[in-house]
Amino acid sequence: MAELDYIVRAIDEEAGVLAFAARTTELVEKAKTIHGCSPTATAALGRLLTAAAMMGSMLKTENDSVTLRVDGGGPCGIILAFSDFKGNVKGYIANPAADLPLNEKGKLNVGGIVGREGTLTVIKDLGLKEPYVGQVPLVSGEIAEDLTYYFAKSEQVPSAVGLGVLVDKNQTVRAAGGFIVQLLPRASEETAISIEEKIKVMRPVTELLDEENSPEDLINLLLPGFKLKFLAKQQIGYRCSCSRERLERVLINLGREEAEEILKTRQNIELVCQYCRERYEFTSEDVKRIFDNA
Repeated sequence: MAELDYIVRAIDEEAGVLAFAARTTELVEKAKTIHGCSPTATAALGRLLTAAAMMGSMLKTENDSVTLRVDGGGPCGIILAFSDFKGNVKGYIANPAADLPLNEKGKLNVGGIVGREGTLTVIKDLGLKEPYVGQVPLVSGEIAEDLTYYFAKSEQVPSAVGLGVLVDKNQTVRAAGGFIVQLLPRASEETAISIEEKIKVMRPVTELLDEENSPEDLINLLLPGFKLKFLAKQQIGYRCSCSRERLERVLINLGREEAEEILKTRQNIELVCQYCRERYEFTSEDVKRIFDNA
């Protein structure tokens, strides 16, 4: 039986290459089940969750977090993915039922449901007064290419990103994962060209994971001949940190007047966490207590 989802990180210090690879099959299956996603929406959300997980493993301290937001103007609407330093990943897709026929390559049409007229935004909360926000226009809506462009333009780090989600005929997630390879400042042009050539001929990530290749195998296949040192291995999972207290803050932001207006037509106010679909009910007594104590 395969191990749980995890990320590995490896480096060739001499060549100046840093690589991350992840298996996210269970994580994406859980997200699909929570949100009731169509196959194409599963692939779109799953790719963004996988990217967020790997970018979460790039964070430096345990209170840091990263949020990816894709707004491409397509039928699936906005997609969000969040990851923290500890490997807790969660996400949201505005229209999980969005679906399209397969594209001309016979693959799930992720770019079609995401759309290509919009932006990819990366928000890093690093414990500073203001979070870091980087934004780039979408290149394809396929997410991996958009992130490659983001790293080059916003962070000035030459990178290659591969992401994939394979949905079975019964609509379960059969394989999901990805990689990010980044060149450090000391990397030579020859190193960059050799990696680019290898990625061009490499088989799709999902095919390799479906054949039970591990994240370590992915990195070795991507970077043959490199003197790789594997630095870290981190378990990851789809985990939401919502609580009744957090939803109370949402209610406070709504405002007392609006909350009381809602209660004129119904017995209680129901709030639903956008990440895990957990429902929280607040009676008129709850609402009074919350605002009295706010």
